[in-house]
Amino acid sequence: MAFHHVAIATRDLPDTHRFYSEAMGFTLRKVQVAPTPHDGWAKHLFYDTGGNGMLAVWELHDDTIGTAFPTAISTGLGLPDWVNHIAFDASDLDALAAHTRRWQEHGIDVVELDHVWCRSIYAVDPNGILVEFCCSTAPLTEADAADAARLLADPAPELEPMPAMTVHKALVPAPPS
Repeated sequence: MAFHHVAIATRDLPDTHRFYSEAMGFTLRKVQVAPTPHDGWAKHLFYDTGGNGMLAVWELHDDTIGTAFPTAISTGLGLPDWVNHIAFDASDLDALAAHTRRWQEHGIDVVELDHVWCRSIYAVDPNGILVEFCCSTAPLTEADAADAARLLADPAPELEPMPAMTVHKALVPAPPS
């Protein structure tokens, strides 16, 4: 079953909208403005990510929540940013290269990792959330599924080597926040 949407919160809607519409290339499709359960209100924005789901962003105006809430889905919980993140599909390596270039042109340094069965690029959005474009480079097989079951049950599995990393520097300075 596909996701309909994943929702995140922002404290800076203009910067977040600029990132997701310009740097990510997503299209804003719907905004709902409605009351919250505690006498406040919120904007709920829905971005078409170019696949079978959307990314939603909350701008909250509710005194019971305040304005100092953490928005980062990993570091806000005391975890490194790479743990909880949002990954979007890149259809092929040319699309991944195009996303890399787009981010560089928006002043973003891009980290690329080759995971052998897929290749990914990473950036951090204005809310401290790690976002990823990922391209599958090899089909997952029945042997992969059997290996996954074996590794799941192994309390001390053998470690794979670290993925090969490339850093693509921004082509322009990062825009002011």
